[in-house]
Amino acid sequence: MIQAHRTLERLVAGLSDQQVTEASALPGWSRGHVLAHLTDNARMFARIAEHALRGELVAGYDGGVDERNAIIETTAGRSAAEHRAKLAAHTAGLEAFWARATDVDWGRPVTFRDADLAATVFARWREAWIHMVDLELGVRPDDWPEDLAAHAIDFLLGRLPAGTRVHAEDVGRQWSVGDGPPGMAVTGGVRDLAAWLAGRTPVVSPVAAEELPALGPWPPHPPQHLDRL
Repeated sequence: MIQAHRTLERLVAGLSDQQVTEASALPGWSRGHVLAHLTDNARMFARIAEHALRGELVAGYDGGVDERNAIIETTAGRSAAEHRAKLAAHTAGLEAFWARATDVDWGRPVTFRDADLAATVFARWREAWIHMVDLELGVRPDDWPEDLAAHAIDFLLGRLPAGTRVHAEDVGRQWSVGDGPPGMAVTGGVRDLAAWLAGRTPVVSPVAAEELPALGPWPPHPPQHLDRL
């Protein structure tokens, strides 16, 4: 996770005010919107961690998704320097709370996805690497760490129809959706499979015997594990 934060900082180090206003890979969002989201996402997870370390449950946003969206819209127009400064400050704050966590603390419940504090680290890991691709500043899915890509497949597997098998040929791993009879097989590189499942453009598209299956909604409450921090 720390590697992801440092990579993001390097990625935006030379960002200009003009580049901030340009379109990102996400429809309707400029790069400023993506940076605003990444910055406030760090602030939100720090808020959750601060309360979890005190044994308290708190919502990520008291005002729900409307508050989240309003913050992004309000702060997207910052200058490049302001984006860098705010991102650095909130990232440092989040890492400081994580550094205080003990083995017991990682299992403390949080409201985010009705999970535990450890799950927020994995969520931030996904957010950082996936949205770095959305910034279109040079990071592509094939730059993702292999373990991040495998984790993303674990997390997003529920987007596929029951029985689907996913085979990452380059790392020799296979996933199956549900306990039903085997269905369609989708094969590709682990990073390309992760990008496809995340709704991003793979470097090389995964393949199936017929057309690729349609993806369902983002998983609401996936299981998480601390063994890939």
